[in-house]
Order: sequence, then structure tokens, then C-alpha cells
Amino acid sequence: MEKTKVMARTDFNNSKTNNEAQNRTNTLILFFLVLFTATVSAQKSKVMDAFFKYGIDSGILNPEKTKRPDNYAFDFKQTIITSASEAVTIAKFDPANSGAERWTVVSVDGKNPSKSAVNTFRKNQSKESPALKAEDASFRIEKETADQLVISYKLDPSSLNKENGFIKDCRFYMTINVKSKKMDQIQTLNEKPVKVAILTADKFDLVVKYKWDDQAKQYLPVHEKLTMEAKFIGQAANVETITEYSNYTKK
Repeated sequence: MEKTKVMARTDFNNSKTNNEAQNRTNTLILFFLVLFTATVSAQKSKVMDAFFKYGIDSGILNPEKTKRPDNYAFDFKQTIITSASEAVTIAKFDPANSGAERWTVVSVDGKNPSKSAVNTFRKNQSKESPALKAEDASFRIEKETADQLVISYKLDPSSLNKENGFIKDCRFYMTINVKSKKMDQIQTLNEKPVKVAILTADKFDLVVKYKWDDQAKQYLPVHEKLTMEAKFIGQAANVETITEYSNYTKK
């Protein structure tokens, strides 16, 4: 009988010890979760405080505000420069048409485009972009002057797809004109070598300049410059792509 009581007390003590250990573990987990949440909030709140200070609309962070519009007609010129060649494509986009017909390829290197070139161009331009989402914990202020506010952030990997997954290793730098309260450009820079299609890029530097359109209530891209210092099967494959958008007309 006495032995049974001792065993019962031992089991009770062990159970009590286990419960206390579990409670301590849960408390620590809760503490770190609260700490992490506070850190995340503090990161983004500094950017929000700067926006409030300069009277900048926080909606500027909405990716929908910088997507290329699909209800505007515009002219398109793209120049791709490599060490061995330079290719220039002139095209027009008209949302009044349907499907692939919205794109008209005017010329490739000053000549009438082949059917194959037109199909390839239309296929590349018609790819859907996923709804991108910034990581709140990644926000930070990079530069603050009387004229400019530069903030940076990274994207949530879960908002990316297989094709643009490499962007998770890039940081975005948004430059805002403090006087006009509008965004001037977004620069995307890789933080480590990234795999872009068949290329491994040591440098991925994309700068997109925008103009604000009061009618559309969004930013329209006007100039893009992508510089890639890359390798393919160990050989240098540096590429510079310059894209210009002009003559926007709402349809």
C-alpha cells in the first residue's frame, strides 16, 4: 500500500514537473512571438511615420499602383544589348483589341517582324504577373533628405511563382520625391547570385522610372533598364535591356 502511494506521488511529481516545463516552453514561445511581432511592427511603423511626416499616401506601397495598365494604349520600344549583338523591337499595345492581338509588333531591327518573332514577343508580354506582397519585417528607411525619401523592402516568397522565384533574393528600393509626394522609381537589386531562366546572375539591377497619372490614379512606367552580369555554362553572358513606354492613351 505504501509502495503504491510512493509511486502515485512520484507520478504526480513527474506530471507536475512536465506540466511546469511545458508551461515555461509555451511562455517562451509566446514571448518570442510577441517580440517578433513588435519588431515587425516597428520596422514598418518607421516607414509609416516618415510617410505621415511628409504627407505621402501609404497607398504608394500597393503593388497594384505600379502594374502596367491594361486599359491604356501605349508605344513600346525595347533594346537588348549583349557583347555580340543589339536588337531593337518596336511595338504598340491597344487594349481595344482582344487576346494576343492587343500587341502589334511594328519592327524588329528596323525590318518587318517574322511570324515567329511576333508570336514569341506576344507570348512573353502576355504572361500573367502574380499578386506580389511585401514582407512587413523587411521594411527600412535607406535615405532621408529634404528632397528624397528612399525606403526598401523584400517580397514575401509565398507571393512569387517558379518563374520569378529568384526575386526572393532581391531587395526593392523605392525613391519618393518629398516635394511632389510621388514615387519616382523602384530599383531591384539582388543580394546574392540569382538564377534567372538559364542564366546565373551575379548582378541583377532593374530600375523602373514612373510618372503619376491623375486620371488613372496610378503610376505608369516610362523607362526600364535591366543590367545583368551573368554566366551561362561558365561563360560571361552580360545583358542590358532598355524598355521605353510612351504616348499613353486611356481606352
